[in-house]
Amino acid sequence: MTFPLQWPALGLSLLLAACASTAPPTTVAQQPPVQWQAPLPHNGTLTDLSQWWQQQGDPLLVELIDAAQRVSPGVSAARSRIAQARATQVGAGASLGPSLDASASASRAPLQSGSGFSTNSPPATTLQAGLQAAWEMDVFGGNRANLDAAQARLDGAEAQWHDARVSVAAEVANQYLALRSCQRLLAVSEADAASRAETARLTDLSTQAGFTAPANAALARASAADGRSRATQQRGQCALDLKALVALTGLAEPDLKQKVAQALVKSDDLAPVFIASVPLQTLSQRPDVFSAEREVVAASGDVGFAQAQRLPRLSLNGSIGVVGYRVAGVSVNANTWSIGPISLSVPLFDGGRAVANVAAAQARYDDAVLQYQGKVRQAVREVEEALVNLQSTDARSADAATASEGYRAAFTATEARYRAGLASLVELEDARRTALAADTTRLSLQRERAAAWVALYRAAGGGWQGPAADVAAASR
Repeated sequence: MTFPLQWPALGLSLLLAACASTAPPTTVAQQPPVQWQAPLPHNGTLTDLSQWWQQQGDPLLVELIDAAQRVSPGVSAARSRIAQARATQVGAGASLGPSLDASASASRAPLQSGSGFSTNSPPATTLQAGLQAAWEMDVFGGNRANLDAAQARLDGAEAQWHDARVSVAAEVANQYLALRSCQRLLAVSEADAASRAETARLTDLSTQAGFTAPANAALARASAADGRSRATQQRGQCALDLKALVALTGLAEPDLKQKVAQALVKSDDLAPVFIASVPLQTLSQRPDVFSAEREVVAASGDVGFAQAQRLPRLSLNGSIGVVGYRVAGVSVNANTWSIGPISLSVPLFDGGRAVANVAAAQARYDDAVLQYQGKVRQAVREVEEALVNLQSTDARSADAATASEGYRAAFTATEARYRAGLASLVELEDARRTALAADTTRLSLQRERAAAWVALYRAAGGGWQGPAADVAAASR
C-alpha cells in the first residue's frame, strides 16, 4: 500500500495544531454594584430614552438635535469608522476561503528551431487563458481569530456611532437649556434694572424738591447703573449661548434667533429618565461599555492570530488553462489543469519577529481589559453623580421657590414703604439685592436640575438597543 507524499505533511500539521497555544479569554469578570447607592428618581414614570427628546414637548429642541447630528464631525467620523471596520471584516472573512485569479495572454513570433528562431518559418500566434486558485487552510484557527476580531471591532464601531450621536444630543440640549435659562435670567435682570431706574428717577425728583439728601440720589443712580450693567452682561451671555448653538447645529444665526424667539418657552423640568434598579441592566445599554467589551474580544482574536503566525501554514493550489496555437492556417488547441501541490511552510527563524508580535498582541489585550474595567467604573460613577445631583436639586427646589417668593414679597413691601416715606433707600436696596439673588438662585437651580436630567440620559446610554439597530440607522 502506498501513501501520497502529502500525508506526512498533513499529519505534521495536525500534530502541531494540537500543541498550538490558545488565545486569552474573551470575557472579563466585572462585578458592578448590586444596586445604586443614590435614590432613583422614577416618580412612577417610565420613558423610552430613544424617544426622550420627543417627550419634552419642545419641537425646536428635537429639530436642533437632528440638525446637529447631521453636521457633527464626531458623528461623521464614527460613521466613517463603521465603513472602515466593515471593509476590514470583509477582508478578514475572505482569508478563510480560496482565491481565484484569471490570466490571459497573446503573442505572435516565428517558431523556434533547435538553434533559435527560424527566419524561414511562418509566424505562429499563441493564445493563452487560465484560472489559478489558491487556498490557505486555516488549520490553527488564525484566520478565524482574525475574522472574529474584525467582527468585534465592527460591532464596537457601530456602538461608538450611537455614542457619538448621544453625546451630540446631550451637548445640544445643554446648550439650548442654557440659552433658555439665560433668557429667563435676562428677563429678571431687565425687570430689576427697570425698577432701579424708576427708583433713581423718583429719588432724583425728591432730591431736587429738597425732600431727600443728595447722598440718597447718588446711591439710587449707582444702583440703577449696577442694574443696567447686570442686564448688559446677561444679554451678552445670551448672545454667546446663541452663537454656540449656531456652531453646534450649523443653522444660520438669523434663522435660529427667529426660531428661538417663536418657540414656546416652557419650564425647564424635563420628563424623567427611568434607570433600572440593577446597575448591570443599565450598564448593558451603554454603547461605550459595549464597545470596550468588544475591544477585549477583538484583542483576544489578535493574540490568537499572532500565535497562529508562529505555526506551519498549509496551502493548496490548482489551475485550469487553455492554450491555442495557430500557424500557417493550422490551429491547435490544448487544455491543461492541475490540483496541487499541497505545500507546508514551517517558520524556522525570523529574528524573533513572530514572538514579538505575540507579546505586543498580549499587551494590547491586557490594556483592553483594563480599559473595559475602567469604562464600567466610570459608567457607574456618571450614573451615581447624576442621581445625586437630581436628588440634591429636587431637595433644594422647594426651599428655593419659597425663598424667592418670600424675598420678592418682602421687597415689594419695602418698596411700598419707601414710596410712603416709611423706609430708607438703604433698606430698599438691601431688599432688592436679596430678592434678586433669590430669583437668580431659583432659576439657576432649574438649569442645574435640567442639566442633571440630561446627564442621566447620557449616563444611561441614550436608549441604545444594540448593534442591529445601529446598522439600520447608520445606513440611512
